[in-house]
Amino acid sequence: MKSFLTAAALACVSTASFADTLTLYTSQPNADAQKTVDAFMAANPGTEVEWVRDGTTKLMARLRAEIEAGNPQPDVLLIADTVTLEGMAQEGLLTAYQSPEATAYDPALYSAAGFYHSTKLITTGIVYNTGVETAPTSWADLNDAALKGQIAMPSPLYSGAALIHLATLTGDKDLGWDYYSDLAANDARAKGGNGGTFKTVAAGEKPYGMVVDFLAIRNQAKGSPVEFVFPKEGVSYVTEPVAILSTAKNTDAAQRFVDFVLSQKGQDLVLEMGYIPARNDMGVPAGFPARADIKLMDFDPAVALENAEANKAKFAEIFGAN
Repeated sequence: MKSFLTAAALACVSTASFADTLTLYTSQPNADAQKTVDAFMAANPGTEVEWVRDGTTKLMARLRAEIEAGNPQPDVLLIADTVTLEGMAQEGLLTAYQSPEATAYDPALYSAAGFYHSTKLITTGIVYNTGVETAPTSWADLNDAALKGQIAMPSPLYSGAALIHLATLTGDKDLGWDYYSDLAANDARAKGGNGGTFKTVAAGEKPYGMVVDFLAIRNQAKGSPVEFVFPKEGVSYVTEPVAILSTAKNTDAAQRFVDFVLSQKGQDLVLEMGYIPARNDMGVPAGFPARADIKLMDFDPAVALENAEANKAKFAEIFGAN
C-alpha cells in the first residue's frame, strides 16, 4: 500500500508540475527566444513554456493550418509586426487584453483595444559605405542624381519590414509614391531582404542602402566599413508585438507573459539583446543615438493592412517583380 501511495503522490506532483504550461510561437532569433523564455519562467515559478521558433511567414502558415484543422496550438504570439496581428485581430483570432504595463508606452505602439502590444523598436534607416564622398542625412538625399545606380534596398515583395517601410514612406505627405518613382528613376536596386542589402553596401557594390538599424550598427562595431543614419524626416519601424490568441488554452499564463515582456524587467532584456526597447524612458544599445533623437514616422497598421496588396502591386509595377 505504501508503494502505491508513493507512486500516486509522485504522479500527482508530476501532473501538477506540467499543468501550467504556456505555448509560445515566436519569430525571435533562437538565442533571444531562449533568453525570453528562461527569464519568464524564472519570474513565474511553476509555469513551463513550450515554444516554437520560425520566421513570421512560416509561423503564420503553420498556425493557419492548425486553425483549419480546428486545433491551434499557441497561447501567445511574439512575432515581427503589427500588420500581421492587426489582420488576425480583425478576423477575431486574438483576445483583447489591457495590460497594466501599457501605461508606460506610447499609445501608437499598441492596439487601443489591447489586441497586441509592441515590445521593441527595429527601425529602418540609411546605411552607407565609409568609402563614399557624400554622407546622406535624409531620405531625399538618396534621389540625388549623383547617387544614380548606387542604391540598394530590400524588396517589399520579399521582406515584411520593407513592406512596412514602403507603407510608411508612401503615406508621408512629403514623400509619397513620387519618392519611390524617383528612386526607380535613379536606378535603385530593390531585391531580396535586409541581410543581402547590408552585404551589398558593406562590400561597396552599392554603397548606399536602406536597412534595419541593428544590422548596420552591430556590424559597424565589429569593424564593417559602414555608417548608419537616422534620416531627419524620421524612420519607419517594426515592433515585434505580443498577442494572445482567442483560442488560448492558458489565458492566465498568456496574460502574465504579456505583462512580463512589457515590464521593466522584460524591456531590460530587450536592451541586453541589443534592440531599442519599446517602453518609454529606457536606454538604447551601444552605438544608437538617444531615444529622444530618433524620430518615428507616422504609421497605422490598419491602413497598412488594407493597402498591402495594392502597395505590392504598385511597387512591382515601378521596380519589377524582384
